[in-house]
Amino acid sequence: MAGNSQRRGRRLSPKAGAPKGSGGKNKDSLAGRGKTLPADERPWHKAYSGTEKLPQRTAWKQDKERRAAAEEGRAPKIGQPGSKDTTWGKGGGRGVPAGRGGAGGRGGKPIGRSGPRVAPGRKSNPAKDTPELLVGRNPVLEALRTQVPATALYTAQGIDMDDRVNEIIRTAADRGIAILEISRAELDRMTGGVLHQGVGLQVPPFAYEPFEDMMAAALEQPAPLLVALDGVTDPRNLGAVIRSAAAFGAHGVFVPERRAAGITATAWRTSAGAAARVPVGQVTNLTRALKACKDAGFMVVGLDADGDTDLYDLEAAVGPLVVVVGSEGRGLSRLVGETCDLTVSIPMISEVESLNASVAAAVTLAEVARRRAQEI
Repeated sequence: MAGNSQRRGRRLSPKAGAPKGSGGKNKDSLAGRGKTLPADERPWHKAYSGTEKLPQRTAWKQDKERRAAAEEGRAPKIGQPGSKDTTWGKGGGRGVPAGRGGAGGRGGKPIGRSGPRVAPGRKSNPAKDTPELLVGRNPVLEALRTQVPATALYTAQGIDMDDRVNEIIRTAADRGIAILEISRAELDRMTGGVLHQGVGLQVPPFAYEPFEDMMAAALEQPAPLLVALDGVTDPRNLGAVIRSAAAFGAHGVFVPERRAAGITATAWRTSAGAAARVPVGQVTNLTRALKACKDAGFMVVGLDADGDTDLYDLEAAVGPLVVVVGSEGRGLSRLVGETCDLTVSIPMISEVESLNASVAAAVTLAEVARRRAQEI
């Protein structure tokens, strides 16, 4: 017998060969994602120079690079936000060819788009107008006491029931807020590993106070005091400034909408709940807002290490005042510095170049409060 050609169960059809790719099932997943955008067009890269809103993470990277470059005596390797047009433009711009996966017009012609460019296959940053989780016993308790809108309270199983936790649960129940007991591991996952002390309050996006209303309410006080932040991108610094503003009697804090930290869960927690007590506003243009304050009778004072006036000689502290705090890395921007009526320096006896933005604000507000107390 020749071989096994006559055996039972022999194969009558050719043996299948090795599979090629993934066939048609996952064919689209193998398609290329297109040309990678250059570094200065990527919002997540420190070299980003686009005209769209600068993400907080990118701003932090750029500030970190500036500090490192200053310490090493070299030029920072960062982009110049706002110097390169990264919008799609109207009626044209960068089109996408028609066909599968594309959004082209008839005949394969590109159609116009609006918004920031995003590299093919990548997703843009998620919207910020989504609920956040406020964590920490003091921030959660202060938020509940001041009637901050909330949709749910999460408590960790086996939590230590101290006076604050008891009041948190009682207040949430009185307000009709859903109370959900979950495992500590689940709460860790929801908070991204942030120290939560066993409680988390789901709050809607922060409702900023209209700037005009904040300024008008401050002017009704005997000695109006506002705090403005210029280029402070760390939400922890923002939270610390708000806490100091509440402690020393400020009537409001306002920040720019772009290239600045906003009220996030991190800022809430750092403020220890003070963000529920002090009005916080956002302005489109900080320079215009400061000019409006000057027109309303405020004295605008900027903190600067090379300021013309010593903090302890600030006689304007007893009148309507706006204290402008710059970022730790670059201080006040040029336009904001030129808008200030005067710049003030904090006297220091050591060789430390500058203070942290939130610490400088606390020192200044404490001195303003001391002077005002002497005038009473």
